Amino acid sequence: MEIIEQSIIAKNPKKKSEDGIVVTKDYIAVIDGSTSKTNRRYSFFRSNGRYCMQLISHYIRQAKGNLSCQQFCNGVSRAIASHYKKKDIARLAEHPEERLTASAIVFSRLNREIWMIGDCQCLVGGEFLDNPKPYEQELAEQRANIIQQYEGDKSIFLKHDKAREAIIPHMLEAMQQQNKSYAVIDGFAIPQQHVRVITLDFKPWEIVLASDGYPFLESTLAASEERLAEQRNNDPLNIGTFKATKAFVDGNNSFDDRAYIRFRA
Repeated sequence: MEIIEQSIIAKNPKKKSEDGIVVTKDYIAVIDGSTSKTNRRYSFFRSNGRYCMQLISHYIRQAKGNLSCQQFCNGVSRAIASHYKKKDIARLAEHPEERLTASAIVFSRLNREIWMIGDCQCLVGGEFLDNPKPYEQELAEQRANIIQQYEGDKSIFLKHDKAREAIIPHMLEAMQQQNKSYAVIDGFAIPQQHVRVITLDFKPWEIVLASDGYPFLESTLAASEERLAEQRNNDPLNIGTFKATKAFVDGNNSFDDRAYIRFRA
């Protein structure tokens, strides 16, 4: 595997990114820690998303190189679950919004496979592939409608995104389907039917793995960053060509943390 370029950038330059990249001799992965939507915390010094990302990174770094996708999912789920208190398991089973949660896209060198667990994206030989959450676009549309119907200065939502606040209850409701109708890494069993597996032949491939912080994924980091900058300039509220559940909030360089790695395998 030959790494061509990689980047991790936090949306808020004053904070550390919840996204991460892992490169070992057997795996290349991009991990996207999920933003907390409740007040429950598992670490005094890290956000839940960053903590979850770091736990997954550690698991991948010590994982055997010949794991199948199923074995990987089982192992990484156990790794996260080990950081829950036993007395909390029953509550977490009923309240997935309180779990440590992340998405990950993993390239397995020995299996010649890409595993997409949760909301992530990639380019394989220039072909775009993703695995979005089933509710995400609907909620993004709801948020866009709230802002579009507002009759005042819409830039107010860049300072205080009340439209996002309005859809948070719907996001929490949708999260009841976490690891039921869609897959994430959260310490509970991952349904394999919702993990997208891309199998590669043995010819050389150029591959890009990225988190969903890039609204338009391009074949180079510079081009992806350029498209992101265009989105910020033309539609900072993310209610037009690209609709999202977040805006480019004032003071941030993007609407989400982002990670990007391009390599040959």
